[in-house]
Amino acid sequence: MLLPDLSRREFLIASAAAAALPALRADSDEFSGRLRKAMIVGPVTHNVLRPLKEAGFDGVETRHVCPEADAERSRGFASEFGMRIHSVLRGWMEFNSDDPQKVEDSLEATRKSIRAARAYGADDILLVPCKIGGMPMPEPWEFDIEFDQRTGRVTRVVKGDNAPYAEYIKAQNRATDTSRLAVEKLIPLAEERKIVIGLENVWNNLWVQPDLYRHFVTSFDHPYVKAYFDIGNHVKYSPPQQWIRTLGKLIVRLHFKDFLLNPDGHGGRFVHPRDGSIDWPQVRTALDDVGYDGWGTIEDGGLPLKEFSRRFDLIAAGK
Repeated sequence: MLLPDLSRREFLIASAAAAALPALRADSDEFSGRLRKAMIVGPVTHNVLRPLKEAGFDGVETRHVCPEADAERSRGFASEFGMRIHSVLRGWMEFNSDDPQKVEDSLEATRKSIRAARAYGADDILLVPCKIGGMPMPEPWEFDIEFDQRTGRVTRVVKGDNAPYAEYIKAQNRATDTSRLAVEKLIPLAEERKIVIGLENVWNNLWVQPDLYRHFVTSFDHPYVKAYFDIGNHVKYSPPQQWIRTLGKLIVRLHFKDFLLNPDGHGGRFVHPRDGSIDWPQVRTALDDVGYDGWGTIEDGGLPLKEFSRRFDLIAAGK
């Protein structure tokens, strides 16, 4: 739904006036890279964008995969507000399915996302290749993975006896092989549309340690395949600053949320940014050390937009 003409005109005049003022950056002067602030949304409309703009957001990531003409229209809406649709959240695929049709359906769904991303004026898509589960697996704090540096195939997941996890190791390696084959089929379209495929391992029980995840992403050896890193998703495995330093320049985008570990450090729950166990100043320093300059999208709800914006600004300032 469009805003009434008068209301929209007044808003754009006010935005233009604000743009003429000296820019206020949330990032501290000690950081060379800037963090651009975004939220996840569905369809991109004037009514969705206006409160985000007023709360200080620079853009959005959309989960709405739509025809290219509709995406181009939404791109125009964002432009009116001086904002960007920077990414398309594709989410979960089934590249490791035993059903060839499910694999093909996943490929086609991803292709639609890449085409929509180009029409939105985005730079990338977020893609979770697959997930595994339903078998005995180590607890997050028990992992001690070794893998073949040539193939990326896991040879052990814990110290000592790995027999209880033989099925998990087999599923992990199959997921790696099938996901690699699928993503390689998507690279030509990504190149054509100039859209980065941002791979995310979001609690899918795969690539759960930094070195293994880095190996998977770098195995493509391609500028249009990178890592979409969710800062909160990895806390149960190891501190996110460790992941950031390991992934380095591979990180194309960030998701922001927090995770509160239990007192024993085992398990926990998701909480709002700055309410959990993440050492945000350490994370901010690590991001700057690896040269990250780009978007950070809040994947959370339940707080006013201005409060999310304020917390993001504190993180961006290293606080």
